[in-house]
This record gives sequence, C-alpha cells and structure tokens, in this order.
Amino acid sequence: MKRMLINATQPEELRIAVTEGNALFDLDIENIAEIRRKGNIYKGKVSRIEPSLGAAFVDFGAERHGFLPFKEIAPQFLPKNKKNNERISIKDCLTKDQEIIVQVEKEERGNKGAALTTIISLAGRFLVLMPNNPRASGISRRLNPAEREKLKSNVEALNAPKEMGVIVRTAGEGKDPEELKWDLQYLLKVWDAISEANVLKKSPFLIYKEDDIIIRTLRDYLKEDIEEIWIDTKEAYDQAEEFVERVMPDQLSMLNRYENTLPLFTRYQIESQIETAYQREVKLESGGSIVIDDTEALVAIDINSSQATSGKDIEETATNTNLEACREIARQFKLRDIGGLVVIDFIDMMRLENKRAVEDEMRKALSNDRARVQIGRISRFGLLELSRQRLRSSLTERWTQDVNTLSTSVLRLVEEETSKQNTSEVRAIVSPDMSSLLLNERRIRLNDIEARSNTKVVVISDATRPDSRFEVLRVKDGKIVDPEKSKSSVSAAEQFEKKSKKSYKKEVAAVNIKPSSRPKKGIISKLVNIFSSKETKKIKVKTPPKNFKRPNKKKPYPKNSNRNQNNQNNKNRKNNFDNKKPRKELKPKIENEKTKVSSKPKKVENEKTKVSSKPKKLSRPKKNTILEKDEKVTSNEKVNKKSSEKKNLNTISQKDSKPEITEDKFLKETAKPKKLSRPKKVDSKSETSSKDVEEKKGFDSNHRASNDPRNNS
Repeated sequence: MKRMLINATQPEELRIAVTEGNALFDLDIENIAEIRRKGNIYKGKVSRIEPSLGAAFVDFGAERHGFLPFKEIAPQFLPKNKKNNERISIKDCLTKDQEIIVQVEKEERGNKGAALTTIISLAGRFLVLMPNNPRASGISRRLNPAEREKLKSNVEALNAPKEMGVIVRTAGEGKDPEELKWDLQYLLKVWDAISEANVLKKSPFLIYKEDDIIIRTLRDYLKEDIEEIWIDTKEAYDQAEEFVERVMPDQLSMLNRYENTLPLFTRYQIESQIETAYQREVKLESGGSIVIDDTEALVAIDINSSQATSGKDIEETATNTNLEACREIARQFKLRDIGGLVVIDFIDMMRLENKRAVEDEMRKALSNDRARVQIGRISRFGLLELSRQRLRSSLTERWTQDVNTLSTSVLRLVEEETSKQNTSEVRAIVSPDMSSLLLNERRIRLNDIEARSNTKVVVISDATRPDSRFEVLRVKDGKIVDPEKSKSSVSAAEQFEKKSKKSYKKEVAAVNIKPSSRPKKGIISKLVNIFSSKETKKIKVKTPPKNFKRPNKKKPYPKNSNRNQNNQNNKNRKNNFDNKKPRKELKPKIENEKTKVSSKPKKVENEKTKVSSKPKKLSRPKKNTILEKDEKVTSNEKVNKKSSEKKNLNTISQKDSKPEITEDKFLKETAKPKKLSRPKKVDSKSETSSKDVEEKKGFDSNHRASNDPRNNS
C-alpha cells in the first residue's frame, strides 16, 4: 500500500514522504530558513549582457543576479528585421536596463546564481500553460498512443488563444473536456493578473509565487496509486483539505488526520531510513554496500561486495550484488534529489549477458522516476554513465549544519529508539554545543519522550565531535544493541562550506489567485449546470504585444518530393531572383546609349536599320554563317574598341557583297579550337527582335562596341 505522510509538527521544517509498505521511496524536506524560488515569476532588469557567454545577467531581487541564456529568450524578444541567413546575437534581443518578466528555472547552487527563463510556464492540475510560446503545445509522452489521440481532440475543443501553448499533463489522462477547460480558465486568469501586476511597480519585485510544499506535492504527485494521506497537524490538514476539496473532490476520502501520541514517521519506521539519505555509505541487505560521493563535476557511486556471499561463485555474487545495488541507487536518487551526471562503478563481471541484465535492471528501476533519465552502457572498465534531470537542489545542498536543525534530528532518532520494545536506556553522543541545547532549550521535549515511553534518555557530550556528527545508541539489558548499526549522522554536507544562519525577509507575491471549484461529474450535475447556469462566457485574453508575431503555418510538401529537395529548390529560386535585374533599370540605360550612337555617320545607321529590320529565320546554319559568327567573336575578344569599329563596318559591307570562301581558308578556320557551350533552347515559332532578346537576357550596352548595330535597335 502506498501512503503519503506529511509531518509538520516541527516549526523548523516540513517533511513529506511517500512510502510503500515500510519502505521509503520519496522524500521532500523544506526548511523555514530556506528560500525556495524555483517556479516564481519576477519582474527583473537586465544588468549586464555578455555576448561571449551568449547570456545576460538579470537583477530580480536576489543576492546574486540571475543567469539568462540565449536559448531561454522568448520569441517576442527576437528582432523582426533580421534576415534568415543573418546570425542573431543576444545583443539584438535585449538591452541594458531593460525590464522583463522572468521565471526561476533552477535554484542557486554554490557561487552560481539562479537560472532564469523568459519562456513562462504556469502549471495547473491537468494542464501547463505557456503564455508566450505557441509552439510548446503537446501531450505527455508517458500516456499511451490511444489516449494521446483522444486528448488531442479535447485540446482542440478548448479553443485556447493562438499565441499561447497548452501542454496536457499525465494527470489529464481520462479527463473530460469540461475539466480541462476549467483548468485552462484558471491559468488564463493567473496570466491576466500577472500582466496587470507587471505595470504596477518598477523592477525588481516578485509577481507570482509558486505554491508551498503541501499544495505543490498534492497537485503534482497525488495519483490514483496512492491510497492514504496522513497529516499530523490541524493547520496542514485544513490547508490540504481546502485544496483537495476545490481541485480534486473525488480524492477527498484519502485525507486522514493523524492524532496519535507516537510521531507519524516513527509509527511507520521511516525515521532511520531518512537518516541514511545523509550518510555517505548505504548498506545493502545482502551484505554489500554502496558509497556515494558528490563532487563539483559529477556524482560518483561505488559498489562493494563487502560481506555479500549470495552466489555460488564470484561471477554470480557480483551479478546479484549489482542487481540489488541498481534498485537501491534508484531509490537514493529520489531521496537525495541527485541530478546531473552520475558515474556508477559496478563490481567487475566477465559475462556479457550479466552486464546486459544489470543495465536492464537499472532501466527498470528508473522507469517510474519523475525526472528524465538517460542511461548508457557498461564500459570495458565496468563504469555506467547516466544523467538525471535536476528537479530541485540536492539534499546535501539544502541541508544546513545549524545546531537547531541537527538537534531536531537527534530528538527524532531518540524518540524512535525509545518506542522499540525492551529498551531500557537510549544514549545520545553529541557535541558540547548540541548537548547544552538539548539539556536546556529542548529539555521539555526530552522529558515528554521519557514519560511517554518510560525509558531513560542520557545525553553525553563529546568534545572531539563536530555538530554534524552524533550517535544514538539503544541499550537493552545493560548491553548496546547493534553498535555497528547505531543511528549516526556522518553528513556528506561536510564537504561543503558551513552555511551561516541568515535572517531572510519573506517575499510577498503581487498575484495570489486560487482556482475555483472543479466541475462535478455525473448526468444530474451536468443537467443542473446546463439549466441553472447563464450563457457561457468566452475566454477573454489580453491582446498580445505589438512586437508579437504569430508563427506561419508551413504548407505541406508536394507529393513525390521530400523536405531537402523542396528547400534546395527554394534556394535556387531565390538566387535566380537576386541575380536577375529588373527591366525598369535597363530601359534608361538603353535610351542613353541611343542618344550617343545617334551622333555617328548616317551611313552606318542605315546599315544598322537594315540589319535590325530583317526578321531572323531559324534554320540549319550554313558554313559561311558559321565563319561570320566566329570572326565576330574573335574580334570582340582580342581587339580593342577602335579596331573593333572598323571590323564591324567591314562585316556589314561583306554581307552585301557576299564574297566566296575558298577551301583552304575554311579548313584553317575550322581547325582552330573553339570553346564549347551548352546550346540554349530557342522557340522556333517566336520571332523576336534584337531589342527583346537583350531585355530578356539582361544584356547591357556598355559591354558592346560603340558601333555595334544592336545598340540602335
């Protein structure tokens, strides 16, 4: 049975755990001193643009400026006057001191600021609205193909604004169009409120704040496979009941109030399992162990056989230990919120089928993970590389080494050990600062634990221990029970610098809208809604900004062709169009040339008019015409302008006289090598003048001789 446990008794932190039986599978802890900004929407100001990084830095109100990469810039910021071939820089999209709306995509890590995006996403129960990204529409890939096709028609019936994108979440499986429309209307109201609040104040300030951990967990992770939800405080229960009744009324029966004196997490024996998430080494049931080391570049996981003897030989023992480690590693990923690059060093296996079995087990164990995971193959060195999506900062990064927080963990472990049967005494070995805190400020709670369990609790101060190292030992009949398995916190967070306790100001969002009650199911309720309700109002959305441009719908490719051919044809057409000169530009040039030629002798002009007035007859070329054309070509290429004028006059006179050509002269001319050119298509039926030919081919009179007869045509 799957349960969701919400523990809010401690004022320092709030914890939510998901268990199956007595095994802990998921954990989320939120400290009050910690500020969570992921998902929040701010109005920020561009403080610096770095073209070398392809990014901009935005001041949105945090201590460190946020990092906005070029890929996270919305289409509305892209320049419209740029050509397709021209490369766009981030300087073309943003300017310094420009005010923009940004959303936090990743929390701050170490010395790095938060990762920002201008592509806003608003998450609802069934849908995710992308107000400025119309190309983001889609359906969750985790759904089967038949359900995806059904949801496509339901999404089209919503008539969402064309400038916005809508994504259907996994929770939208099997939902009616009315329920999807209800969720969309709520998200549109939120976006309208964000747009209005953007104008009210100058940057930087918080516009919209993501829901707290209780509502966020119920909204995102409450599925049908969870059968019970237990909450141990009245305030948290009332908050959850209000949200579930308004958004998920069919799952209201799952909520239960826990009122037992025994702590909730101790009742289901998961307190000790939570402590393993802070430890470097995790024991396996077979006797093996895994060691998890978090570094700046990656997370390294080493698997050791230790005392494991579950197989007949070394190969079988190594395979069984590796298979068990795969399941535990997948569980630790969720508990520790491990993200980024992970390298696993498996125990060496010789057989290929055993390596493939371990890879398949790893994929199976991570199949139900909320984060996206990419898994590689086991290399010849026995290493497996994988990458996991970073949903939130890891547990070691969020876990503070404050004495108050650590003392709460010690009290929880003491309470769990005292609840076990036949326990005569519980000893807590801690640092001097923590011992003084437990014996003074937390003395009342220690007395309550002793009175409830009728067990003596002893606090021992050890000057050699830092605050992060403590031990809780259980004594039975004067002997320590399982001293090697005693609960101790050897935190991996010691590798990081000690976080100083700071007093943060609570951020207040300008927009705070709650969803309306969800439409009820059933025929009777639908009939009541139809007859009682007034005319349905159309969804009104504010007009998009002036610089917004709707994406053009591409026409389908023609039959018997593919995308690459079509793109190549478009390129050729474009090049031909660019090279071709317009006729309007050629006409004035030709007129100017006419005026120049008109000053020449009248005899030449008469000869030109005779030649141009004769229509060209297309027939098989004769020998003498070939020679005449060849003489013209050679004279135009080799002789300068003055000699070419005389040649042209001679050729005109030769046409009238038509001299006979001897065989020797013909053989000499034909023996010369000539450049071959591809023949051009000529329409035999069309009779065009020399002027039309010049205009079609794009000839310019500047490239001819001054007395060429075609200049006056």
